[in-house]
Amino acid sequence: MAENEENIETAANESAPKARSSQATGKTGRAHRSQKVGTVASDKMQKTVVVRVDRLVRHTKYRRYVRRTSKFMAHDELGATVGDRVRIVETRPLSARKRWRVVEIVQKAAK
Repeated sequence: MAENEENIETAANESAPKARSSQATGKTGRAHRSQKVGTVASDKMQKTVVVRVDRLVRHTKYRRYVRRTSKFMAHDELGATVGDRVRIVETRPLSARKRWRVVEIVQKAAK
């Protein structure tokens, strides 16, 4: 009878949802940061690039897809050049207009 109670207790402990702590999972509790992939339009600044991100938006009246372009200033420690495809991630404000950071160069520009 005691063995059955122990089995029930261990089964209940295993099936119960465990509270996740930030130290146990290795995460810092940070919110999900949005990522975008775009093309470097300008690299004339020091450690900063301008990334052009294109997206397709459906026109409300004509139901056709229209290309919309946004430009983001991103902090660049990797040394991306004009024409490179890069992945940028949202970060804290680094300057008045810079809130993105280059995390990887997806494809280098053709020479």
